[in-house]
Amino acid sequence: MCGILAVLNTTDDSQAMRSRVLALSRRQRHRGPDWSGMHQFGNNFLAHERLAIMDPASGDQPLFNEDRTIVVTVNGEIYNYQELRKQISDACPGKKFATNSDCEVISHLYELHGDKVASMLDGFFAFVVLDTRNNTFYAARDPIGVTCMYIGWGRDGSVWLSSEMKCLKDDCTRFQQFPPGHYYNSKTGEFTRYYNPKFYTDFEAKPQRFPSEPYNPVVLRQAFEASVEKRMMSDVPFGVLLSGGLDSSLVAAIAARKIKREGSVWGKLHSFCVGLPGSPDLKAGAQVAKFLGTDHHEFHFTVQEGIDAISEVIYHIETFDVTTIRASTPMFLMSRKIKALGVKMVLSGEGSDEVFGGYLYFHKAPNKEEFQSETVRKIQDLYKYDCLRANKSTMAWGVEARVPFLDRHFLDVAMEIDPAEKMIDKSKGRIEKYILRKAFDTPEDPYLPKEVLWRQKEQFSDGVGYNWIDGLKAHAEDQVSDDMMKTAAHRYPDNTPRTKEAYWYRSIFETHFPQRAAVETVPGGPSVACSTATAALWDATWAGKEDPSGRAVAGVHDSAYDASAAANGEPAAKKAKK
Repeated sequence: MCGILAVLNTTDDSQAMRSRVLALSRRQRHRGPDWSGMHQFGNNFLAHERLAIMDPASGDQPLFNEDRTIVVTVNGEIYNYQELRKQISDACPGKKFATNSDCEVISHLYELHGDKVASMLDGFFAFVVLDTRNNTFYAARDPIGVTCMYIGWGRDGSVWLSSEMKCLKDDCTRFQQFPPGHYYNSKTGEFTRYYNPKFYTDFEAKPQRFPSEPYNPVVLRQAFEASVEKRMMSDVPFGVLLSGGLDSSLVAAIAARKIKREGSVWGKLHSFCVGLPGSPDLKAGAQVAKFLGTDHHEFHFTVQEGIDAISEVIYHIETFDVTTIRASTPMFLMSRKIKALGVKMVLSGEGSDEVFGGYLYFHKAPNKEEFQSETVRKIQDLYKYDCLRANKSTMAWGVEARVPFLDRHFLDVAMEIDPAEKMIDKSKGRIEKYILRKAFDTPEDPYLPKEVLWRQKEQFSDGVGYNWIDGLKAHAEDQVSDDMMKTAAHRYPDNTPRTKEAYWYRSIFETHFPQRAAVETVPGGPSVACSTATAALWDATWAGKEDPSGRAVAGVHDSAYDASAAANGEPAAKKAKK
């Protein structure tokens, strides 16, 4: 990934404006510390901060088509670029490519196919194309929103696009997140959704339709293996984030198997884990790393070190959402260590819980129809939360995170399975993400230790150490008084914080960003790792819960049983059976 900034159709084409664009682009140089590029065509400016992962020697941006009439600045990776290069060459014999960059195909595809270019790409991306032949532009974001992008409008009617909000906040009268799975064409001035998978159109149909494809563990396993393996495309050393939970462990297992099978110029697979000393993730991560034979790196942090980093984390992730900040902080600290080891790219496990209903409140789903609908809603909202966290907390240090569970072809398989197969029934041994676990439960050639394959879900902010969340709450208690909470609605009339922790984060956010950013770019209220409204409808015990931790409601998490039992002076196992 990289950082992009485009300022288009401004009324100012002066050297001063060029200098201003360069200065704004430097605000996101952490995303691309390897090189900077700028192209100006009249009153249009395309800037780029490069993180060189593919073709480090010659892939500097902006990129061009053959006659340099089409200019593109790209943030992302295109996995099917070799297939697309062949299609371009077949359509235009003699066509010459200037680089070996996977992103160069975008300029040529736009020349040949126009608005269809985004739908032809297999990867994650945010890009802007400037067509100098008619002084128009085209911008697009990947289907799920793995890559961040914002769009804003200047006082002179100019259009601004950027990887991060910090580049737009001072010069745009309004700005917003660029919607995932859409493109924007200056010819129409409108967004068009190009990503229309069947599970979206079924969800939006009147009456709503639901998938009925029988569960085939081999098909699901092979689809995910293909997704992980295509994301190992890299010209620089890479690794995996390994918390020891199901999702990251499966990603690591598939990557390790491919390297063992085919070899790698980088040697053994590197794996990385972060946590408070003695945390669940550190223990589980080390166990998986030993089983897979990875070169494992374990990083520790203290609650105070995390608290000290909160302001910087909020500046980089550009949100005040409680769950996102809790989980981003350990990831931010770990990414700095990873970059110090010379690694620029990591594979990560985001997206599985949305696809398979892995969040603990899915235990309460009343039927398969509501289960399916909630997974679709969660996938459509990923760009606001987990995708934002994974992208920005790693890119703060120039490390790219790739997320195989959000591969569009894998989603076509996983989201068409009959949702009855995903339903959770602990009385029958079907815990959350049962069908994913079962697909990789191959005793004759195990992917993972059985106790890891069947380990219950932990939120990342819980798994790094339960004292982390408790420490954040305690610090917020010291920072925010009861009187401050009484007037919260007056100070923050939009997205009013409902807890002291949320108030603390919001006050920090507004030291970095204007108040209108809280309205235009950040979703209201805590994400709660679940849709609070849906959870409350499914189970009244969720109603009114402000703590987004998965341990907050007894009855679904093993540690919740333990806490409830201890409160009544009973052994945990006895209480759990009630």
